[in-house]
Amino acid sequence: MGLHQSEELESCLAVAVEVAKKAGQIIKDGFHRAKAVEHKGLVDLVTETDKACEDVIFTQLKESFPSHELIGEETASVNGIPVLTDSPTWVIDPLDGTTNFVHSFPFVCVSIGLVIDKVPVVGVVYNPLLDELFTGIKGQGAFLNGQRIHASNQEHIGNGLLATEIGVKRDKQTVDRTSNLINYFLYKVRSLRLSGSCAMNLCGVACGRLDMFYELGFGGPWDVAAGTLILREAGGLVFDPSGGEFDMMSHLVAASNGHLKGALVEGLVAHM
Repeated sequence: MGLHQSEELESCLAVAVEVAKKAGQIIKDGFHRAKAVEHKGLVDLVTETDKACEDVIFTQLKESFPSHELIGEETASVNGIPVLTDSPTWVIDPLDGTTNFVHSFPFVCVSIGLVIDKVPVVGVVYNPLLDELFTGIKGQGAFLNGQRIHASNQEHIGNGLLATEIGVKRDKQTVDRTSNLINYFLYKVRSLRLSGSCAMNLCGVACGRLDMFYELGFGGPWDVAAGTLILREAGGLVFDPSGGEFDMMSHLVAASNGHLKGALVEGLVAHM
């Protein structure tokens, strides 16, 4: 299948949107109910809803694209993260923001990205609680509920809104590094947000509600595959916190609008 042809990618996007909305309905249905919660680690959680969403997404994508590979967060937590090849691969977080979901805090989303030759080419991020559907196809722009979106034009870090996340580790070295970075940036930026969803943070930069974002130790490629495509299509930048090329398998991500990369990297490199 000539997957780089735009019609093929549009059909991939249409299926991804359809299945994201199905999973989103499962999240919505379970949001205000009592949740059966399991621990994957000290603070990393998984619920029956995570698993139900992944089952729905996997089933439909396998049916629609039998030759494609699939990588999902819950499957990877059981079987280990498979190697990302050049084959067309769907990279899926069935419920990004599980801790938010458990606490009924409405920053949760379904994230579905199609990656070819290790490059994201289709992205869907859907928050069913806020009814926000972010979509993008490589080379065709990024959209929120069908309206074109763009990263902000903010040029001064002092006027910028920065998002980050604490991550799932609580060892002293990680906590100290996290605290030191937050302390540094609080003197540099207008304000700082920790919303609990990597995918939503990337989309936040894409639509201009955030100006910068970094996370050191995100869960895996499912957190970033869709969001990085959407952000780049909105004119934003995604890069390694060192300023180099972004590697979705590295667990390190930084992002900004088109102007603030230098200021963000300067702080990250000095205090990581």
